[in-house]
Amino acid sequence: MINKKLAINHQFLMLPVDVEGSTELIELALDLRWSWNRRTDKLWQLLDADLWETMKNPWNILKTISREKLKKLLADPDFLSMLKELVKANREDDETPGWFQNNHADSNLKTVAYFSMEYMLSEALPIYSGGLGNVAGDQLKAASDLDVPIVAVGLLYQQGYFRQFIDKDGAQQALYPYNDPGQLPITPLRKPNGEWLRLKLEFPGWSLWIRAWQVEVGRTTLLLLDSNDAVNPPFHRGITSELYGGGSELRLKQELLLGIGGWRLLEELGIKPDVCHLNEGHAAFAVLERAYSYMKENDVDFETAMTITRAGNLFTTHTAVPAGFDRFSPSLMQQYLGRYAQTKLKISFEELMALGRFNRNDSEETFNMAYLAINGSGAVNGVSWLHGKVSRHLFQNLFSKWPTKNVPIGYVTNGVHMPSWDSEISNVVWQEACGCERWLGEIEQMSVQVKAISDLKIWNMRTAQRKSFVQYIRQKLSKNRAASGNPTEEVEQAQHIFDPNTLILGFARRFATYKRPNMLLSDPERLIRILTNTQHPVQLVLAGKAHPADVPGKNLILEWHHFLKRPEVQGRVVFLDDYDMLVAEHMVSGVDVWINTPRRPWEACGTSGMKVLVNGGVNLSELDGWWVEAFSPEVGWALGDGKEHGDDPTWDAMEANALYDLLENQVIPQFYQRDSTGIPQEWVARIRQSMAKLTPRYSANRSVREYTEKYYLPAAEKYMQRSADKGSLGKQIREWKKQIQQKWHSLRIVDVKNEQVGDQYNFEVTVYLDDLNPDAVHVQIYAENEIEKTAIELNMNRIKHLEGDPASYLYQGSVPNSLPSSYYTIRVVPQFSTVSVPLEETAILWQH
Repeated sequence: MINKKLAINHQFLMLPVDVEGSTELIELALDLRWSWNRRTDKLWQLLDADLWETMKNPWNILKTISREKLKKLLADPDFLSMLKELVKANREDDETPGWFQNNHADSNLKTVAYFSMEYMLSEALPIYSGGLGNVAGDQLKAASDLDVPIVAVGLLYQQGYFRQFIDKDGAQQALYPYNDPGQLPITPLRKPNGEWLRLKLEFPGWSLWIRAWQVEVGRTTLLLLDSNDAVNPPFHRGITSELYGGGSELRLKQELLLGIGGWRLLEELGIKPDVCHLNEGHAAFAVLERAYSYMKENDVDFETAMTITRAGNLFTTHTAVPAGFDRFSPSLMQQYLGRYAQTKLKISFEELMALGRFNRNDSEETFNMAYLAINGSGAVNGVSWLHGKVSRHLFQNLFSKWPTKNVPIGYVTNGVHMPSWDSEISNVVWQEACGCERWLGEIEQMSVQVKAISDLKIWNMRTAQRKSFVQYIRQKLSKNRAASGNPTEEVEQAQHIFDPNTLILGFARRFATYKRPNMLLSDPERLIRILTNTQHPVQLVLAGKAHPADVPGKNLILEWHHFLKRPEVQGRVVFLDDYDMLVAEHMVSGVDVWINTPRRPWEACGTSGMKVLVNGGVNLSELDGWWVEAFSPEVGWALGDGKEHGDDPTWDAMEANALYDLLENQVIPQFYQRDSTGIPQEWVARIRQSMAKLTPRYSANRSVREYTEKYYLPAAEKYMQRSADKGSLGKQIREWKKQIQQKWHSLRIVDVKNEQVGDQYNFEVTVYLDDLNPDAVHVQIYAENEIEKTAIELNMNRIKHLEGDPASYLYQGSVPNSLPSSYYTIRVVPQFSTVSVPLEETAILWQH
C-alpha cells in the first residue's frame, strides 16, 4: 500500500529539515485537508499573509519563504506549539474511526478505486476544468471526512485547463501557464528503495514511460500519472500537457494512460480494489486492464474475467447529449489497441471493438467509450433524477427490445463538499447551530438546528458576506483593468464600484450556447431598467469561460463585454475573468441570488447553485438537473414548465420574459421589503428554508454515503461472490450466458389464455424453451400504466412441463383488472440470481 511517511521523507529537500518543526510543516502543507479545514489558516498567514490570500497554496509558501524567516518562526515557542498541535489534530483525524468504520467495518468493501479525468481540489493543484472535476474533488474530500476507503487515480497535466484573460476589446484570450511540479502540493511516488515509481506502456513504435505522483487529501489518496519524462520523445511527453486539448488521438492516449496505466499503477502498489468507480467514460479502459489482471492471476479467458470483474465496476455518466461521449475511429483503435487485444486480452480486434459499439457487426462504427463503460460495469448511474431518466433514453439503443423503464441506469444526485464552499462568516453561524463535526457523519438532524437560527443572525451573515464580496470585486477588477491597459481613471473607478447594501445577482458557469448565459441580455433595455431602478437597485456579477475552440461561446462573452461598456450600467455589472476555484469561492459566498438558465434537459445536474446554499444564497433556476428535485416555492424560484422544448427561439424568448418578470415582481421587491428593524423577513425566511432543507440534502456527505450504500457495498459483495473459489460462480454465469445466447432464438411463447375472475385476470401461458434449463428464465406478465407512470412486472409460477412436449412448460399468474386486459402482455427474460438483467444480458422475448 501507499506509505505516506515515505513520501514526506523524500521531498524536494530545499527546506531546513534539520530545524525542529520543518518536517511537521511539510506534513501539513502536503495534506490538502487545509483546503477545507480552516484550523491551519492562521499558520499560513503567519508565514506569508499576502501569498496565502493570493494563492492559497501552503507548499508554495514553504518553497518561497526565506530560510531566515522560517527559522525565526520555528524558534518561536508559541508558533512551534501551534504547529505541533495542528499536526497532532490531523493525525488524530486520520486515526479516529469515521462514519464508514462505525457503520460498515465488517463489510466486504475494503478499497474503491476512483478514476476521473480531472479533480477540483484546490487552486493550488489546477488539474480541473469544471463540473466533472468539482464532483470528483468534492467526493474525495467527503470520503476523507466519512472514512470511506477510496484511492483515486487521475492525470497530472503540465498546463491543465486554460486560464482566461479578457482583453480590453472583450475578447477571451487563452493562456497556458506551466504547472511546475515543484510548486504543487504533490510528491513523487517512490519505491521502498527510493527509486521513482515509473510505469511502461507499449505505444506504436515506442515505449511510453509514465511517472507517478501522489496527493494527500486528508484520509484519501489521489494518485496522478504524467508522461513528461525526459526519456520519452517530445510528442509523448506532451500527452499530459493539456486537459481537454488537442485532437482525437491525444485524447485516446490520455485515456489509455488513465485507464490502463492507472490500473497498472494500483497493481504496482499492491492495491487490489473491490470496486472500480468510473467517473465518466474517459477511464473506461480500466475495465479492460482489470479483466486482464484477473486473467493473469487466475488463468481464465477474457470473457470469464470480464464476467467476474464487471460486478465490481460502477460507471457514472455525466453526459446529457450523445455528442458528449468520446468516440474513436476504428483505425485509431487498431493503431493503439489492436496488439493489446490480441496479445494481452487474447481476443480479436473486432471482439474488442464490439464492446464499444451499438452494432457489433458494423466495422465502420466508431468506438464509444460510454458503451465500453456500460458493457464492462455491473451498475450504471446518472447524476440527478432527471439525468437518470435522460440517460435511459440516451442508452435505449443498447437495450432496444426493452422498455425505457427497464434500461438499467439509476441515479445518485450530486452534492458539493460544504466545508470547502462555506465562507468563514457562514462557517461561524453553522458551527454555532450544528457543531464542529456536522459534516462527519449523519446529517439529517441539521435541518431542525438550522431552523432555530434567528432572523438577525442570518441577515447579519448575508450582509457581512456581501460586503466582503464587494471588497473582493473592487480589488480584482482594479487589477484586471490595470493589466488590460485601461485608463488610470477606470482603474481607480473600479476601487469604488458596487454597494454592499444592494442586491447582487450572480451568474457563473461555462459559456456554452445550451447554458443560455445571455438570456438576461435578451432585452438589454429592460435589463438596464431593472439594474438602475432607483428604489430597488440591482447589481450583477458574471464569470465563466468558453472552450477555446467554441467560437459561439466566446461570442457570448463578447456580447456581455459590449453591454458592460454602456454608460447606464457602469458600476452595476462586472465580469470577473478567469473563473476558477478562488473566484467561485468568493462568488458563492457573496451573491444573494444564483441564476441558472440551461436549456432543459442538457444540464445533467449542475453543482454551482448547490454551493450558495451553505452561504445563505438562494437559487433562481431552470427546472433542470438538481433543481427539479430541490425546488419548492419557499426555497427559491423556478423557470420553465418542466418540459423539453429543444432550441426553439420562441420558447427561449418566453423564458427570458418570465425571468425578467420574476426579477421585477418577486425577487427584487422581496429583498427590499424590510420590517421596522431593517430585516427583510420574507427573504430571510426563504434563506432559512433553503439552508435547512437543501444544504444537507445536496451535500457530498449525502451523495458519498449514498454511493457507498447503494453501489459500493453491493458491488464489493457481488465481486467477492463471483471471484470466490477461483471464480466458480463467475464461470457458472459465463456458461449461463452462453446458453442464453445459443438457445434464445429458438424460444417461443406458444399459447396465452386469459380469463377474468372477480377483480383479477388469470393468465395461463405455454412457453417452449427447447432444452434450456427453465431456471434460466422468468416468464412475466407485463403492463405499463401511462397515467400513473408505473409498470407491472409479475413473475409467473411454473406449474409443470407438458407431457407430450417436455421442452414446453405451463405457467400461471394473476394480476388486478385495474387496467384493460389489452394492456397486459407476456414476456420471457433471462434470470440468474446475482446477474443484473438487462445490463449483463439483453435478451428478451415478447408475446406477438
